[in-house]
Order: sequence, then structure tokens, then C-alpha cells
Amino acid sequence: MTMQWKYTLSEPVLGDEELEAVADCIRSGWLSMGPRTKRFEERYAGIVGAQHAIAVSNGTAALHLALAALDVGATPGDEVVQPSINFVAAANMTKALGATPVFADIVSTSEPTLSPSDLERKITERTKAVVVMHFGGYAARMPEIMEICKARNIAVVEDACHAPAQYDAATARSLGTIGTVGCFSFFSNKNMTTAEGGMVATDDDDVAARIRNMRSHGMTTLSWDRHHGRPSTYDVMAHGFNYRVDDLRSALGLAQLDRLPAINDKRRSLAACYAREVERQLGNRAHYIFGDRPTEGTAHLAGIVIDPDLRDGVRTELANLGVQSSLHYPPIHLFSAFEGTCPEGLPNSENFSRGMITLPMHSGLDEDAIRGIVELLAEAFDRNV
Repeated sequence: MTMQWKYTLSEPVLGDEELEAVADCIRSGWLSMGPRTKRFEERYAGIVGAQHAIAVSNGTAALHLALAALDVGATPGDEVVQPSINFVAAANMTKALGATPVFADIVSTSEPTLSPSDLERKITERTKAVVVMHFGGYAARMPEIMEICKARNIAVVEDACHAPAQYDAATARSLGTIGTVGCFSFFSNKNMTTAEGGMVATDDDDVAARIRNMRSHGMTTLSWDRHHGRPSTYDVMAHGFNYRVDDLRSALGLAQLDRLPAINDKRRSLAACYAREVERQLGNRAHYIFGDRPTEGTAHLAGIVIDPDLRDGVRTELANLGVQSSLHYPPIHLFSAFEGTCPEGLPNSENFSRGMITLPMHSGLDEDAIRGIVELLAEAFDRNV
């Protein structure tokens, strides 16, 4: 039987504009990568302030291409330092390229982004790149991280999959444009969606050229070019992939870009409400992540950290009360596929994961809904005692 949720974890914001954009693409007769993708890339580059934006099939493809363009895995023994609190995609792509993921701890359970001090400890002469993840759409400590990496000439890949079009006051740049290359995801649960899809952003002309080439089998021309006779043949310059995005999804993305500022603003206001209500209704029983700066990110995720001994029971009671919740994320270094990669452990990451609960967050909610969710959360605590 399908669960009937009173409050769902996430919902996309779609309407007539998206329907018309996709229908117009279908009426055009051109569905694969073409003119709408080019417009999507140009608009996204302008919005985030990057020299180049390359649309791809999903966020994992973005990470794969970013790391490959930086020659990760080209030298035996290459390592990529990255947070263990992240979706597994970056670690999997590191392994796919023949490199070793080296996991670093987070700052704290209130700030679950890469710890600059632990990053510095994990860097070796084999470090080829560093992946930084802007958890929940909140900026990692980029000035410190960039200083560490620039001093050692190490490339920085920003996993900005939670952070579309988020300005970072500390660097006066958009997240995803501070390091060497940034990666975005437009999966259906993200702030903006193309159902599946992603984007790579960079100011490096050579990196951009390599990513564009590898995106489509290493070929020198695309189907759209050959359709218009520019030219009729092609060469293959590299061992590439099929990571193209189609114009249907790019049409959807163009419509979503029009909504994105309002979506991000709404989520920030909901995050501020969550932070107030968690403090008011739960007191010292929980803390809201990034509760000291809830409006400084895209608020892709709403999360609290509680006593690990209570976490699973509280989640069960939340489900019984109709509130959908999740866990972002189990530490990657504890997965079976990564067994033995971090024998010394990562105390902050492990403590965070044991006590974290992801709560509903999407722009279909309002402040009354947030207050209601936290009321039910308090009731779940009471039922679990």
C-alpha cells in the first residue's frame, strides 16, 4: 500500500510554462541536443557568472567529466580528497577513473561541509584534486580551502549539486564558479529540475573544451552541426562518453530558470522558519543545521541533528504522523564498497550521520506547514521517550 504523506520530503515546481516549453520542443521536430541546449548553457553561464557552462545528462556525468578533464587517474596512485558526507557519486567517479578517494571530515554536526584543517592533513604528493561539496546549498569554507589548494597547485572541483545560482559573499562568486570547475544536478528533487540533467561550469577554456569533447564520444561535431551541414563528417579526438542532454530537458531547464530566484527565496524563508521553530519547540533536543545562517544558502535540504539513540525511533513516529523524512547522508567510507578506505574514522561525519534527520523542504510548503511539521516532530519525540 502506498504511504499517504501529510508532508512530503520534496516536490518539483512545474506548471504551464514547463508544459508549453516541452510541447514547443516537440513541435519543432528536434529532440536531441541542439539549439535549446545551447540557450540553456548560455543562460546558466550568465546567471552563475561562468565563462563556460556545459549541459550534461546528470550530475554524476558532470562530476565524471570534471575529474576526467583534470586528468584524474592519468597517473597511477592519484588521489582525490573529498568529504565522506556526500552522495556517493563523486567517490564512485573517482574510482571509475582509477584514482583513490581519500575521505576528510566535516567541520561539525552543525556545519557538515569539508573541514579545511582535515583537508590539509589528508593532502599528499599524490593528491590530484579536491572535491568540495556545498551541503544543502550552503557554502563550504571556500576562502580557506582555495588558499590550501592554490598553495599546492591542486585543482578544486565544486560539487554544487545542491546550490544552483547561490551567491557566496565570502568569495563574491556563485557557488560552483570558485574552484577550477563546478558541477550541478537538476534531478527531480533539486531546487530546479530537468527530471534528469546536470551542468558543468568553468572559467578554464581548456577544461571546457575537453569536457565538451568528452561529453559526446570525443567527436569533433554533433548531430545538430551535421544536420545543418557543418561539416558532414567528424573525427574522434579522445575516448569520450555519451553524456549529452536532449533539447526536451533543456527546454524544461529554461522554463525552470525563470522560476529559480523565487524558488530559492521561498526555500530560504522556510529555512529561517524551521530554525526558529526548532529552537522554540524542541530546545536542546535538536539543532537545525546551518541554524546560525539559514538564509545564506539555497536551503536544498532541511535537517536537524538529534541524539543518535533517539533518531530511528523519532523517524518511525514521524512516518506514523504522516511526515516523510530521509537521511543525508550515510558516510561513504562506511559503505561496503569503500571498506577500509578510512581506517582512522571520521568522528564528526559519523556523529552527524547517526543523528541527522532530513525534514520536508520544498517551495510548495509555507510557514504554517513548517510550524506544523515541527509540532509533529515534538510529538514524535514525546512518543519516543
